[in-house]
Amino acid sequence: MPTRPGDSLHDFSLLIKPTGAACNLACQYCFYLDKASLYPGSHLRMKDDVLEAAIQQRLSSPTTGEIGIYWQGGEPTLMGLEFYQQSVELVKRYKKPGQRVAYSMQTNGTLLNEHWGAFFKKFNFLVGLSMDGTEKMHNAYREDKSGKGSFDRVKQAWELLQEYKVDTNILCTVHAANASHVLETYRFFRDTLGARFIQFIPIVERVKDDGAAGEENVSGRTIEGHGSSAAFRVKVSPRSVKPAQFGSFLTEIFDEWVRHDVGRVFIQNFEAALASWCHLPARVCNFQQVCGSSLILEHNGDMYSCDHFVDPDHWLGNILEEPMTKLARSDQQRRFGLDKRSRLPADCRKCDVLFACRGECPRNRFIPTPDGEMGLNYLCPSYKLFFHHIDRPMRQMAGLLKRGSAPAEIMEKL
Repeated sequence: MPTRPGDSLHDFSLLIKPTGAACNLACQYCFYLDKASLYPGSHLRMKDDVLEAAIQQRLSSPTTGEIGIYWQGGEPTLMGLEFYQQSVELVKRYKKPGQRVAYSMQTNGTLLNEHWGAFFKKFNFLVGLSMDGTEKMHNAYREDKSGKGSFDRVKQAWELLQEYKVDTNILCTVHAANASHVLETYRFFRDTLGARFIQFIPIVERVKDDGAAGEENVSGRTIEGHGSSAAFRVKVSPRSVKPAQFGSFLTEIFDEWVRHDVGRVFIQNFEAALASWCHLPARVCNFQQVCGSSLILEHNGDMYSCDHFVDPDHWLGNILEEPMTKLARSDQQRRFGLDKRSRLPADCRKCDVLFACRGECPRNRFIPTPDGEMGLNYLCPSYKLFFHHIDRPMRQMAGLLKRGSAPAEIMEKL
């Protein structure tokens, strides 16, 4: 989900997926495409009654603050512009006095045109554009259904959004094709595109026992190790970033950013880390102590616990039958959220970077600790490397903020 600097979490956030898993691309690492199997025979399009219920219930909160309407997919633009024009009219109808509504959409950008650009600008949409770096890096895995790379169309979408002055985040996944081209990737976004808001998202695809990862059969890359009790073997797809590689990727970019780009380029990974060093609540769910505040609404009104746990075990109910607030505050969702903290291995609980990592996302906790206890995060080496590396400059920036100064002043010191 794209974020603005200073975004804060409310009671809960909701990613609305009006097309479910339907998409016009066939990105090889997409974890959501196979969710269509939950709805066999469905056209995967949100109907008017579900849309109206979603908007009405989302705005039923008594808060007079800001409420987010977040659109995601699949590919949400497949619904067509008229659908979102209708949603804006529904917001006008149900919005309470004093309420502010913030719109955002995550998109692959390939269907955007000037009508979309004008609409996004008029209603102050924040757009998250998925792009994985230069043409070669992006096209490695982000293909359409005919196997053709999508880079040219996505770059055109970026240029269109800039022409209409739409607030845009770059959402870049880090994988086997770009993880070793660190500064080339960062400088492409910063210098070639002129991007000022960037998120880096690690690709970790665990290969199932039958060899499947997503919709593909792959041989996988085996991660081997030894705990005190037994050896273990875990397979991840060849596309996946290696356990320590994501940390190296972030570290190399951080070293350039902290010397040249603080206050000029906003990188969500670094903003989230700074919040931890300032003893503030994490602004992204990966680094919160507990989960459960970021829920999913499917095209038919079904609600699930999390984007990465859309499955029968994490189905909460349907908003046409029960209000979304009740589902979001259910005992089932509360247990799901608390499990993130309560199921941390002992090795994590005594780790010196737990305050920043919090065990990261539970979906990546599938390897044993050195003592043999299951539940360690696959990316643990990355986060130890990254958080240890940034400790001193983070403490300096936190000190600057405490004194009322801008964190960008650290560039003078370095």
